Amino acid sequence: MQDTDRDLLPEGLGDRLPAQARAAQHVRRVGHDVLASHGYARVEPPLLEFEKSLASRMAGVQARRMFRFVDPASLRLLALRSDITAQVARMAATSLATAPRPLRLSYSGPVSTIKGDGLDPARERLQLGAELVGTDTVAAAAEIVELAIETLASAGATGISVDFTLPDLVDTLSAGPLPLDAAQIEKVREMLDAKDAGGLVDVGGEGYLPLLYAVGPFESAIAQLESFQAGGALDSRIEGLRAIAARVGGKARLTLDPSERHGFEYQSWFGFTIYAEGISGSLGRGGTYQILGQAGEEPEAATGFSLYPDPLIGALAATSDEPQKLFLPLGYDVQVAAQQRAVGWITLAALSDSDDPRGLGCSHVLEGREAVAL
Repeated sequence: MQDTDRDLLPEGLGDRLPAQARAAQHVRRVGHDVLASHGYARVEPPLLEFEKSLASRMAGVQARRMFRFVDPASLRLLALRSDITAQVARMAATSLATAPRPLRLSYSGPVSTIKGDGLDPARERLQLGAELVGTDTVAAAAEIVELAIETLASAGATGISVDFTLPDLVDTLSAGPLPLDAAQIEKVREMLDAKDAGGLVDVGGEGYLPLLYAVGPFESAIAQLESFQAGGALDSRIEGLRAIAARVGGKARLTLDPSERHGFEYQSWFGFTIYAEGISGSLGRGGTYQILGQAGEEPEAATGFSLYPDPLIGALAATSDEPQKLFLPLGYDVQVAAQQRAVGWITLAALSDSDDPRGLGCSHVLEGREAVAL
């Protein structure tokens, strides 16, 4: 009986063929070049960690989304990372605990989840990002937003837009001018996420209705938020949003949706989602958060962003040209070939007389010391 499914991949997983792999390498390389130029030192945490470690450094990390299994060496539960941010938080709190603050770190690598996100079935994605540990000030948030925009633009994204949000908005208001009981808080969040005015009234959140209209282009939306009667509870956040927007300036189109919470499991007062023209869905998000320490220790403030550039990689791969290759016939001069590589050629050496340079995708052939077009 023929085995017809031995080469199938699990749902949500796929190979990167040469064009996609080349585009992915480009995105990672130029992204890290940008981050390094701003003083963000690269770190590389492992693919696997103890589940307890991955799930305990940041509030809101969902262990149930991770692939988990028992380590035969330690007999403890391991997890395959679903978010590198939590690993960087662990490094900052342990190996780099004595490093000067603010601490700037960058990273990239694959992450996996048990299920895809919404309509996206992918269960493995590339994550590339930066974390600014030791502060969550307006200046830090503005630096992170600018850096996310610059990183995406350097990778080839155009028409970038950034949508600001206030992830702890309901918590802030329910503890102050618009009190809610514990049972209502999550329901109000759900109705705000759904932009359901009727549902918001039904769950006792009619005081939150004006937030549904503080959405859209930044200037008009922030004006709506400023008119919201919140007893001064949002004044510092509004001031912070304006300062960040002023610093970002004309580098991206800015919008505001203050009650948006999708994807902001652990962010605190500030969050943002980043998009690019021609790319379906978001390319990443970021904001402020807390790194949790041991029992009795104060959390450490941090700000960062994570990009998930797979859609951009797909778009780049579809529009990029195959790099030109230089065919080296049998008996070629090794030193001349090295010189050609030094000036940028990709060389492909013949292994037999039957090798066909055109069939192997070469555009030129080495004749003596010159590259001659085929």
